[in-house]
Amino acid sequence: MDWQGQKLSEQLMQILLLAFAVVAFATGYVLGSFQTMLLIYAAGVVITTLITVPNWPFFNRNPLKWLDPSEAEKHPKPQISSNSSSKKKTSKK
Repeated sequence: MDWQGQKLSEQLMQILLLAFAVVAFATGYVLGSFQTMLLIYAAGVVITTLITVPNWPFFNRNPLKWLDPSEAEKHPKPQISSNSSSKKKTSKK
């Protein structure tokens, strides 16, 4: 799953869970049944999980392009210098 696919999966999860919660609450309120409300919401959680958790092809529309190993060797990773962090402060007496 690419980065955009992860974002889409997260947004779908939030929208679907909220929609199922609203539908479950409204149905449970109209029917006066707490059990019905919980069953509808539980079914919504299962459906949301089946949609958002697997790595479906529509989550892979923007694949990352990796460098070839030979190209990566031409451009070494920059090293961070630790000159400023290794200086010791001296206190005056």
